[in-house]
Amino acid sequence: MSDDSLIPLKYIVVTILICIAVLVFIIGGFWGIGALHREYNVWAQGKEGQSELSKAQWNRQITVQEAQAKKDSAVLLAEAEVERAKGVAKANQIIVESLKQNEQYLRYLWITDVANNGTGKTVVYVPTEANLPILEANRNINK
Repeated sequence: MSDDSLIPLKYIVVTILICIAVLVFIIGGFWGIGALHREYNVWAQGKEGQSELSKAQWNRQITVQEAQAKKDSAVLLAEAEVERAKGVAKANQIIVESLKQNEQYLRYLWITDVANNGTGKTVVYVPTEANLPILEANRNINK
């Protein structure tokens, strides 16, 4: 064999060293990717935790705002009810004042009410000293 047909030993050694270097580079790359993946997982979990915390804080703020709105609504409804009651009291006072001097009108209203609502019933009115009617409500109970 001639020296020309053989590959010099130094080329073989260089080729082997390059293959080893490439292999080490590939293995190191996988190891580095694994390490980066672990770091990424830690970072991603931290971001996920921050996101959940932020969402919980916003939900809490929403709940507080809704409760405050309900409270404000209840206060305003209570104030409206008080104003309505004042109006009813004032109207009642006006009615009372207007009826104080109108005893005949009250008798008229009582008579018309008895006449309209007392269909088929007998009402006996006995005038008294105090002008209060005495009704015989229990007249037919014992029969």
